[in-house]
Formats: sequence, structure tokens, C-alpha cells
Amino acid sequence: MKIIKNVGDIKHLSNEKRAEGKKIAFVPTMGGLHLGHLSLIKIARENADFVIVSIFVNPAQFAPHEDFDTYPRNLEADSEMAVSSGADVIYAPNIKEMYPLGYSTYISVGKIGEVFDGEIRPHFFGGVATICTKLFIATRPDLVVFGQKDFQQTLVIKRLVKDLNLDIEILTGSTKRESNGLAMSSRNKKLSAEEKDQSSIVFLALEEAKKAIEAGERRRKIINAIMHKTLREETNIRIDYASSALSDNLETPEEFLAGEEIVLLIAVHLGKTRIIDNALVKIASSLAF
Repeated sequence: MKIIKNVGDIKHLSNEKRAEGKKIAFVPTMGGLHLGHLSLIKIARENADFVIVSIFVNPAQFAPHEDFDTYPRNLEADSEMAVSSGADVIYAPNIKEMYPLGYSTYISVGKIGEVFDGEIRPHFFGGVATICTKLFIATRPDLVVFGQKDFQQTLVIKRLVKDLNLDIEILTGSTKRESNGLAMSSRNKKLSAEEKDQSSIVFLALEEAKKAIEAGERRRKIINAIMHKTLREETNIRIDYASSALSDNLETPEEFLAGEEIVLLIAVHLGKTRIIDNALVKIASSLAF
């Protein structure tokens, strides 16, 4: 297993592979790997000749009151899992390597990063955009794989790649779920057994909204209300948002039009654990009666 911790070394390796004509795929992670991460690594393996997986818990995307200090960290176990799923090398820099003394440059994201999670966590997407840009520069990938669970994050990165003219293809892997429908996440380890059972309400809320849309509902506020009503059935949940929006730009019209693809976005707190999830659904081109 090869673990690289120095930015100069990973740049050298990437340049070497490019000179050999290799197509490079990159999967950025913060560790705490689970089956969702491993599915992204497998997608990378299927679409490239050389796969780099990063493991770095990025302090720039955590506010002081959030869970940076308690975020799961196990480099050896995570690296073994990544390699077993198709990674060729692990890039695991430390904080001083990424943010050396005197570091002061951060990327500001636009409107797409200012709503939903960007409104609740105004520090978050700037931190994500900054670290992803630094990781892209270091690894020089042809393609990068993200997961649908982090839907808004992926939109922000797609916009970053487009705006900065980066020659990178972004692939998205489907959300992997627990048996009760809960989207897999590194933070799920913090849920108690009781909270794990209660968490199924998030997936149920998405399903209820999807059913309403498939039955012909197009009014955004009604779709949102369906998710809120379902989530409120679980008294231990605190809602950050449960909203619908256009999937390509997160705009929120009063009514969705036939043929449009929308995303259902949910963020809640269950006990001390924050859960995010989403689902894509297309408004029918014509309603059948």
C-alpha cells in the first residue's frame, strides 16, 4: 500500500503517470470510509488507468462548533479499504501541508453555494471549493468522482471546474443506503441504535414527496410541506431544511414545469448527528388521468 503525504511527491507521481499516457481518476474523501466511498473508487477504477484517493479531514469546512475533532480518523484501515476497492495510491497530507503557516487564500463560491447547506453553514462550500482546488492541482486528474449524497457539493464543484476552466470530468455515483434507507455516511457511526432506527424517517420523507410528484403534484411549497409533515412524525428530529429545487441550479420556482428534473433536499439533526439526503425526480411531461 502506497501512502503519499507530500504535495510535491503526489505531483511528481501524477506527472509521471501522465507522461506514460495514463488516464488519472481521483476520489477525494475525508476518511471514515464506507461502502458508499468504495463504490466511488470502483467507478474511478472502471473509468481510468490510475486511481488516486485522498484522505484528509479539511478544517476549512468546519465551523468552530462542529465536529472536526471527533470526525472519524483511521488512516490505516481507510487506506486498506481504498486499495482493496481499486485505489493505486493514497494521498494523505497533514494540515500543515495543506494550510502552512501564513496561508490566506480561499475560494469564494457564488449563489449555488449560498442556499440550503450554504445558508445553514456559510463557511462550508468555500472550504470545500478551496481544498478541492488544492487537491486537483496536486493530483492533476482527468476525472473526479463524487457521490450523489452530497448533491449540492457536487454542483458547487461542477461550477468551480467550469468557471476556472479546469479540464476535469466530474462523475457522480449513486447514494448507497443502509437497510432502513438511511444514506451511508461516515457520521452514521455516531448514531445510537435507537437513533439509527429513527433515521429511516428521512428516506420515508423523500419517498412520500416523490410519490406526490409522480401523482402529478408540481407546486413547490406543497412538495416541501409533504416532507416536513413526514419528518415531524419523529419528535427527535430537528429540521434544517426539507426543500425541492431545480436539479441543475437549485432555483426554487413556485411551480415546476413538465419535463423538469428536480431535487428533493433534506438536512436534519438526529440527536447530535447531522444527516443529509436527497432524491432526484422528473416532472412528468404529461399527466395521465
